[in-house]
Amino acid sequence: MAALESSKRVGTAVVSKLYPTRSHTGAAQGGIAAALANLEDDSWENHAYDTIKGGDFLVDQTAAEVLCREAVECIYDLEHMGLPFDRTADGRISQRRFGGHSKPNPKYDPTAPPGTDNARPRVPVQRACHAADRTGHMILQTLYQQCIKQGVTFFDEFHMLDLIMVDGECRGIVALEIATSELHVFHAKNVLIATGGFGRMFKVSSNAYALTGDGPAIAYRHGLPLEDMEFYQFHPTGIYRLGILLSEACRGDGGIMFNDKGERFMEKYAPNLKDLASRDVCSRSIYQEVRAGRGIGGKDFVYLDIRADTINKYKTSPTGKPVDSAWVESRLPDIIDFARTYLGVDPIHEPMPIQPTAHYAMGGIPTNVHGQVLRDAEGTIVAGLYSAGESACVSVHGANRLGTNSLVDLVVYGRRAGRAMARDALEREFQPIPPHPEAPTRTAIDALLSRPRTEPWAKLRDAMQVTMMDNCGVYRTAETLTKARDDIADLKRRYQHLGIQDKGTVFNTGLLEVLEFGCLLDLAEATVAAALSRRESRGGHSREDFPNRDDANFFKHSLAYSYGENQTSVVYKDVDVIMVEKDGQRVPKYPLEVRKY
Repeated sequence: MAALESSKRVGTAVVSKLYPTRSHTGAAQGGIAAALANLEDDSWENHAYDTIKGGDFLVDQTAAEVLCREAVECIYDLEHMGLPFDRTADGRISQRRFGGHSKPNPKYDPTAPPGTDNARPRVPVQRACHAADRTGHMILQTLYQQCIKQGVTFFDEFHMLDLIMVDGECRGIVALEIATSELHVFHAKNVLIATGGFGRMFKVSSNAYALTGDGPAIAYRHGLPLEDMEFYQFHPTGIYRLGILLSEACRGDGGIMFNDKGERFMEKYAPNLKDLASRDVCSRSIYQEVRAGRGIGGKDFVYLDIRADTINKYKTSPTGKPVDSAWVESRLPDIIDFARTYLGVDPIHEPMPIQPTAHYAMGGIPTNVHGQVLRDAEGTIVAGLYSAGESACVSVHGANRLGTNSLVDLVVYGRRAGRAMARDALEREFQPIPPHPEAPTRTAIDALLSRPRTEPWAKLRDAMQVTMMDNCGVYRTAETLTKARDDIADLKRRYQHLGIQDKGTVFNTGLLEVLEFGCLLDLAEATVAAALSRRESRGGHSREDFPNRDDANFFKHSLAYSYGENQTSVVYKDVDVIMVEKDGQRVPKYPLEVRKY
């Protein structure tokens, strides 16, 4: 999206370590949020409130309002580009329910008996625009085709290894051509990092193997901070043991989670939205059930049931009418195929075993609403450097992202960053770069290739994933985080002595995987440091030794900096809060409240 926008005014290139349509956006299934109000009353203000509440109020509120207001226009932009959204009977874009997305209940009665519909202050809303359960795939294909049409230059299978920083300003990148191992220098007026997330630092993850956080790690090594790294989202419905995602669209279309006793346990943890509560709430609820011995067969998973008979029994269909198996299969074809392929389970006839899976980084490279990277708590801009998507932290997700807000984050802030980059590029000349900016990268690669192979790098990677999953996962304590910190420090020391068996230059994937592992280690270090520093529970960060949210001390964003060898410092900056006039006083537009679903 950024390339498409900037290429309308200036020369633009995309450097990608994958063929672009293999990027992880293609795995996003359920939908993209926008308050189109095609099926029921809705507004961007409702969307903004849900986003801020969903992020446990750590969301920057101006950024959230920008996201939700511009989402509507971006959806119509995508439609006009040719994206094949599903349609309503009268031809408008179809929408479905998703966790945490709601609107005020017009029938709300505070005196109504608990548990009745009228006792619910807010009710689920159909806000997620979708193309079956392949929405991300359709967005990615549509934008790639538009970029080709627009004349964007693509450098496919070029792996970025360094930023060219001169006097605190970004002037390009260094990338390795995977086919030849040749290093290339890209001299640019502006660079946008959109390298996605880094879920591969956990043992069970929905993320592709390529999601190793290269961009944020490289920025971190250049002394730039990483914001809110302690907030990592565990999606509640990953395929048991594999982590492959079963989209929230399952629950949006009426699916229900059950424990070993056949109980719909979310009624206990989120009595209003139940299975459509936010992801962090659902993931913790599954862990609570498992800990209490109510996992299926006493094991560490529960069931997700999307059978038509179950949906009809509990009256959870978004249509309000009985559904049949053909309707379920038409709405969720890929998810049903995943379950049949990877689980050997047919969801039309039996429930699916699920467990939380590391899914999404709320934190990343700090940016402003134009995608410009920030170097400190005061908001100092790093000239020439931008970021968008999961690699960035603007912050519209705060402590927990709502489902479908990732795709709208991509298109809204990709578009804004692309336009800002083009404006800036037209206003200034190219700045000089050093004679051999690739030299440090070449030295690091030569060192890896020259050292003997002392121990398998994959063994170290597995150890990192286990300690992060066990000690910095859904639940954390000072004890487990200290263990994770020490383990990561030890792995970083051992990493310095790694060698590579393959000394070749043609598609040396072993070399690239070791370099990616180094990025994950740096990001794991920052994540653990930020998690240790935040002594409260909020959103995706749940400290059992500090179980309550502490607004007095931690209503603020963390910034993790790297300094020295294996040293990290954490400082804080204020959350952006919108103030309004009310009864002659300045008050928050979105006041802090207890987060309940």
